[in-house]
Amino acid sequence: MKPTTKAKTVASNIRRVREYRNYTQDYVARKIGISQNAYSKLELGFHKLSLERLFQIADILGVESASLLHHDNGGIVKLAVDSTVNHAVHSLP
Repeated sequence: MKPTTKAKTVASNIRRVREYRNYTQDYVARKIGISQNAYSKLELGFHKLSLERLFQIADILGVESASLLHHDNGGIVKLAVDSTVNHAVHSLP
């Protein structure tokens, strides 16, 4: 099944925050109790992401779960992590 634009955007937001934190896919996967391969498919948008899984990932990444859901009409949102408050915010340069 091909991922939707919205699913790809959420997956991309997760990946970008994970990379910002310098966490590996394997690290996050182990923390939520799945294989690295399964986690990789989540980040690519090929597996449906449950709310519970979204909450788990957001907690590990130290962001508000809602911040991972944001997208614009084109499907791209600049997602920056503000290290002083340890959560994701939108449209920072």
